Amino acid sequence: MNNAIRYFKNISIGKIVLWCYLIWYGVTLYYYFDSSLGIWLNSIGISIVIGIALMLSVSNSNSQQRDHWQTFRLFMMPFCVSSFSSLIKGQGFILIVPPKSIEQITSVGACIIFLILVFCVKKVVSKDSHNKALNRTP
Repeated sequence: MNNAIRYFKNISIGKIVLWCYLIWYGVTLYYYFDSSLGIWLNSIGISIVIGIALMLSVSNSNSQQRDHWQTFRLFMMPFCVSSFSSLIKGQGFILIVPPKSIEQITSVGACIIFLILVFCVKKVVSKDSHNKALNRTP
């Protein structure tokens, strides 16, 4: 639990945006899930091809260590994009916005709840850190 709190205390704006993307994808998946094997196999194939290309584009020949989370994201993003586009095709979406207001409210609301939780973690943890620093005796 401490690792999760530390992660969200130090999370960057870019990663917050990525989390909101994932939340939006999850809500869309909930409303439009299709068990058709073709969608998921195509998405896996695209993920492998594009993921390898992305890995090659960000690889540094001098670096021996890889960031495992970055690697995961580089393969996960093409999978999500491919499956998302397959799931929403012909469903009346405008760009990434679902056609039904309940779906829009759920997507936006889930992202707002996430943002509030991150904000609270940042405030509470920094306040605790500040209080601990004040209570130290030299």
